[in-house]
Amino acid sequence: MKDTLFESKRNWINEQLEKSVSNLNLPLELNEALIYTIEAGGKRLRPILMLSTFQAFGEVNNKVIEPAIALEMIHTYSLVHDDLPSMDDDDLRRGNPTIHKKFDEATAVLIGDGLLTYAFQIISGSSNLGAEEKVYIIHQLSKASGFEGMIAGQFMDLRGEGKELEESDLTAIHQKKTGELISASVKIGAYLGGANPPQIEALNDYAEHLGLIFQIQDDILDVKGKEEVIGKPVGSDEALNKSTYPKIIGLAGAEKKRDDCMVEAKEAYSRANIHQPELLSFIDLFGNRMF
Repeated sequence: MKDTLFESKRNWINEQLEKSVSNLNLPLELNEALIYTIEAGGKRLRPILMLSTFQAFGEVNNKVIEPAIALEMIHTYSLVHDDLPSMDDDDLRRGNPTIHKKFDEATAVLIGDGLLTYAFQIISGSSNLGAEEKVYIIHQLSKASGFEGMIAGQFMDLRGEGKELEESDLTAIHQKKTGELISASVKIGAYLGGANPPQIEALNDYAEHLGLIFQIQDDILDVKGKEEVIGKPVGSDEALNKSTYPKIIGLAGAEKKRDDCMVEAKEAYSRANIHQPELLSFIDLFGNRMF
């Protein structure tokens, strides 16, 4: 993916995020924490992925704006809660103090709760989406972020600390914790763009492999990445005694699994019978990223 294209979409998403919270009537300190959370930035990969999938079927229009913003709010909520002392207990996120360190733990919990619920308020109140579209989007986002998605994945991840997991168990954790929201990004983008059911199914397979690629590379970077690039301490997974792909199947085995998933993602993309080079670029971006 070209840097200029990536930056253009990310800047657009950042503008839309800031606009979406600018008119909220909040207590001063809560508003300060919310702005800090939004302006902390991020790669915005999931909403960019949604936009790119939508563009496989037509030009971006108002129909996809609010789903993309809601998606990023849900992702941001998950990061805020993941960093809490009762979860992963991280002090840094993208090189900056996490919300509970910058403010306090209660504020971090409330910011996360607020982002999650506001995401659904944005979708349900949209004038750009039809009733059936709202139902589809809310179903996909709530499933990905709820008990069958991120909640189960995070629970399984926490319970797996200090235990020697099987590779299949680790894959199940990552499919729920990371993969479900990535799949929702692609399915919503395809659905709103007018994809037919076989195309959505093929793109869902693509997204499932993409989620694994992202997480395997994340595990690899925890071993061989650079803190100043990835924005968090290297070796944090090992410090928590977490099961990772390099720990279970070795660094070389993890790199091979990542490469195999990249091949399978490209095959699934081909089955969708579309022409969208950006989606192919995402495979390389996720698999070769150093951040």
